[in-house]
Amino acid sequence: MLKGAAFAVSGIAIPILSGEASASTASGQRRNDKHDAVTAGAGVAQADTRFGKVAGYIRDEIFAFKGLPYGDTTGGANRFMPPRPAKPWAGVRSSRSYGPVAPQDKGTGRLNDEEAFLFQWNDSYEGEDCLRVNVWTPGIADGAKRPVMVWLHGGGFAAGSGNDLPAFDGHNLAKRGDVVVVTLNHRLNLLGFLDLSAHGDAYAHSGNVGMLDIVAALEWVRDNIANFGGDPNCVTIFGQSGGGAKVSTLMGMPSAKGLFHRAIVQSGSFRLSNTQERSRKLGDLILKELGVSGNDLTRLQTIPYAELRRASETVLARENKPMGPVIDMRRMASNLGFGPVLDGDVLPASPFGPDAPEMTADVPMLIGTTLNEFASGINHPEYEAMTMAELGERLKGMFGDRAETVLATFRKRTPDISPFDLWSRIASARVRMGAVEQATSKAALNRAPAYLYWFTWQTRVLDGRPRAFHCAEIPFVFANAEICEHMTGGGPRAAALEAKVAGAWIAFARTGNPNHRGIPEWRPYAPATQPTMLLDDTCRLANHIDSEELASLG
Repeated sequence: MLKGAAFAVSGIAIPILSGEASASTASGQRRNDKHDAVTAGAGVAQADTRFGKVAGYIRDEIFAFKGLPYGDTTGGANRFMPPRPAKPWAGVRSSRSYGPVAPQDKGTGRLNDEEAFLFQWNDSYEGEDCLRVNVWTPGIADGAKRPVMVWLHGGGFAAGSGNDLPAFDGHNLAKRGDVVVVTLNHRLNLLGFLDLSAHGDAYAHSGNVGMLDIVAALEWVRDNIANFGGDPNCVTIFGQSGGGAKVSTLMGMPSAKGLFHRAIVQSGSFRLSNTQERSRKLGDLILKELGVSGNDLTRLQTIPYAELRRASETVLARENKPMGPVIDMRRMASNLGFGPVLDGDVLPASPFGPDAPEMTADVPMLIGTTLNEFASGINHPEYEAMTMAELGERLKGMFGDRAETVLATFRKRTPDISPFDLWSRIASARVRMGAVEQATSKAALNRAPAYLYWFTWQTRVLDGRPRAFHCAEIPFVFANAEICEHMTGGGPRAAALEAKVAGAWIAFARTGNPNHRGIPEWRPYAPATQPTMLLDDTCRLANHIDSEELASLG
């Protein structure tokens, strides 16, 4: 009812909005009166971009701009083409609500009531005019040169958006750190990564247009962010899961060089790159499934996305092997559906090792994972009753003759935890291994430092069954522990961790070093000692915290 009423009076003053303000910024923009929750209206929160003027709103002293176009529509003749600049507009463009998200499959997580409760997804609306950025800033055109933090969402390369979780709201992070926060949408799945390069120069980059979208967004930041109070020479890219993999991929893209100056990879140290041979094979199989000839690719411009998706799902179901009970992030490329393509041009070589990309050797990195990336008690609550004998049988199926060694090694450090907790840690260890390997290859360059973390804080929500689950750190990074209380539980315990984690991310964005007064000294990663910051109620730096366990996995 309230949502309908708000829509019906859009553009008309209502009690929560005020077109008047008693204070002004250095740039003459009107701020909201301290008694108003939100200010929006004529002359409020206006900024210039290279495409035209935009109007956002002010909430609690933070300027917010949403749905700003950084590129033209990706539909029709622009499908599978590199991003084109947004079309300029006249007048002032209202930019107060999120724009379209990339067409996608929403995934099965929303069918699990407890998982949906934790995450509180916001699906928004889909459309191919999806190249949009959202900006939160403490000031506009004030010459402050604040650090800029550009968030890349997760969902692999197939799903998600810059606003699909409440945790991604940049207001609190911008206010806590006096930073500019940017989130964005880009093309996903086959619309972003269908490789048609075997069928002519026009489609040479089709397998990487989703990543080229992100480069275009970073170019938008470079060209416009000073008007939003940000410093284009102090840009941090950060992302989680698939977003972390996008950060890693950008580290190896020549077109992205110089567009960012720090990089944070959260649970995203995967090898998610397709070979050109495999990606072209998938492209041709999908064309065959659609009944489209390689000589008539213009037909793809008018086929509905739902039909494209059905064809791709059919092909991937046929071509991909089951992932198995433990995901090995170091070997995921062999089973990848859509993702970046090693085409020798946009992505010349794998950015995931064994050698770190030389072109970004001077970019400091912050890398880490959570303790329970996989096998949380939400997806399989029946596993909570797992016995040691059942765990042993599972491990035999995974590790064969090494199963007993793996189990004994993991139990040695934590002898009193349950069989299911052991299973969860073993199932998650490959993700941690990917982070360690990425930090090791970065350190080998002996240029910019890498800092390694392990998020071990466990939520008490849902009887604590989610544990330190995949995505658990995100609300703390964004200083949103309270608004994401479904995840964190809220309250003083979550607030205390938020100060430590958000403080570290902000410090890193500002200086390339995550140290701040709220945590112990955090030393750069060195292979000889493998220092890892454990992010928990009590944070501590530990050397070789799980070296034996990781070595036992082989």
